[in-house]
Amino acid sequence: HVQLVESGGGSVQPGGSLRLSCAASVASFYCMGWYRQTPGKEREAVAAIDDVGSISYSNFTKGRFTISRDNTKNTMFLQMNSLKPEDSAMYYCAADDRIGCIMAMRERRPYEYRYWGQGTQVTVS
Repeated sequence: HVQLVESGGGSVQPGGSLRLSCAASVASFYCMGWYRQTPGKEREAVAAIDDVGSISYSNFTKGRFTISRDNTKNTMFLQMNSLKPEDSAMYYCAADDRIGCIMAMRERRPYEYRYWGQGTQVTVS
């Protein structure tokens, strides 16, 4: 049974930082990513990372966010700095064992992750 568990969300002031973690219950997936969603809006991709370390970010991260993973611990991270009120959202971890997440993100195409976490709330105010 695959489980993805996010942690690290919370409330911070503008300009602050948070580090999100996503722990997977099984061995590393090839593709892992972060998404976020606010009420009434569509879920949007934040960043993706694959098993060989290729990374892609959405433009709004603009060097403020850093995605990483530790395959020895089946864990992915999202370091978020210089947070803005518009970054407030529920942040979700996603994972899949198929290739293609990096290219899809770079080409602004959907990539259908099969596994999702329950989300962790980030509030910037």
